Amino acid sequence: MTAFDDLPNVASERLGAVALWASDDFFAEKENLLRDRPAEWREHDYTDRGKWMDGWESRRKRAIGPDVEDAAIVRLALPAIIRGVIVDTAFFRGNFPEQCILEGTTVREGTLVADLLSDRTEWIEIIPKTQLQGNHPNKLEVANPIAFTHLKLRIFPDGGVARLRVHGEPAPDWLRLGGASSAFDLAALESGGSVLSCSDMFFGPKHNLIQPGRARNMSDGWETKRRRGVTSETHDWALVKLAGQGTIERLELDTAFFLGNFPDTAGVEGCDGDPDKAPFRTLLPRTKLMGHTRHFFGPELQDRGPFTHLRMKVFPDGGMSRLRAFGKLTDAARDEAVSKLLAYSSPKARRAMLHACCASSRFVETLEKEQPWSNVLSRAHEIVASLGEKDLMEAFAGHPRIGDKPKEAVSAAEQSRARKGSPETLAALAEANRAYEEKHGFVFLIFATGKSAEEILEVAKKRVQNTREVELKTAAGELAAITVLRLRKLVM
Repeated sequence: MTAFDDLPNVASERLGAVALWASDDFFAEKENLLRDRPAEWREHDYTDRGKWMDGWESRRKRAIGPDVEDAAIVRLALPAIIRGVIVDTAFFRGNFPEQCILEGTTVREGTLVADLLSDRTEWIEIIPKTQLQGNHPNKLEVANPIAFTHLKLRIFPDGGVARLRVHGEPAPDWLRLGGASSAFDLAALESGGSVLSCSDMFFGPKHNLIQPGRARNMSDGWETKRRRGVTSETHDWALVKLAGQGTIERLELDTAFFLGNFPDTAGVEGCDGDPDKAPFRTLLPRTKLMGHTRHFFGPELQDRGPFTHLRMKVFPDGGMSRLRAFGKLTDAARDEAVSKLLAYSSPKARRAMLHACCASSRFVETLEKEQPWSNVLSRAHEIVASLGEKDLMEAFAGHPRIGDKPKEAVSAAEQSRARKGSPETLAALAEANRAYEEKHGFVFLIFATGKSAEEILEVAKKRVQNTREVELKTAAGELAAITVLRLRKLVM
């Protein structure tokens, strides 16, 4: 099993993590916690506050008790499922905290510090109170499936921490990325891509290949050591897991800042499935490269997938700053993205999302009990279609009348065409709704996406003639289709 510190550090200042708040940073600033470089010691450096220390350090507490503490809040560079943290107390020997607790929360982007400190924010304990060693990289594993956006490091009673490293698996916020149905960089760290392994990373770590933006200098890329005894087939390689199964439309290989040490040639191949078993097919044939250059490929690409993994080969060795693989997820991968989103959401957030998709308590409870899900969309359809009358009535109550102006954005989008009918059509539709509810006792429900007001009116006129028993079954089928669409829209 891969050690957690082999995963990306999502508390990296370089990636965009920010130390938002600290209860006290009298001796050394909270921002030092996220510096990418290792902490250093300056023997004779002092400030007007005391000894210069490369970390976050609070003043000495004079209160006594187990609840005496300081704390710092960090906004992670990317939402991520945390697999482990390193609370590094390098050079803090007589002034390190005795214990720490780590908590996490998931909030919207732009949430104010005042809200993070208020009772409105739910903090979930990730690591219970744990003893720390001084001048030591305290490695603490995490077993929590939730994707967090912010962490709170609580130290007891006071003292200094040089660095906080948070290693985990980025969990893409699909709506912020433009939706899982749009074209994007399938290899990018922020999309959920990861560099699983590589032949060598002597000069530059593998994860640099898929970091956001262009490299800042040569150290911000992936670079292998020099090979000896080179032949025409000698090469280094890096294996990248994509955000999901997808097809590649455009590829970019960037050798920024690599001038005398860029690869002579490079090629990219892909596989669909387990890279230890699935065959690799050529995406980009072996191609000549130039130093400090962005190389773009489109027409040159051969087999475009679908792929789940890419393997880049560089001949014979050298440095590559970035690998970009722009494309689209397959239908199966988009559906899988829904399952992943629900799996890494907190129970409270997950229940809210499921309830917004279908307002039946039984639907929410049944789906919650069945996790992990192999195919959440097909199972959701089955559950809704099989609901009894009481549960259906609860779900129907959560839907606005067709043709009315819905309060919820999702309902408004579903009925966008229906509300564009002529005044006469909308009046007739309102009358049809009234007649339907009067006869059957529940709102007229139809999968309205893409249907005009005129089309919906014709269906309403026919269905009002049905028996209540037939309409309960028909409406349950429509509700199931609406629920699946709403689940898909969680990532689209």
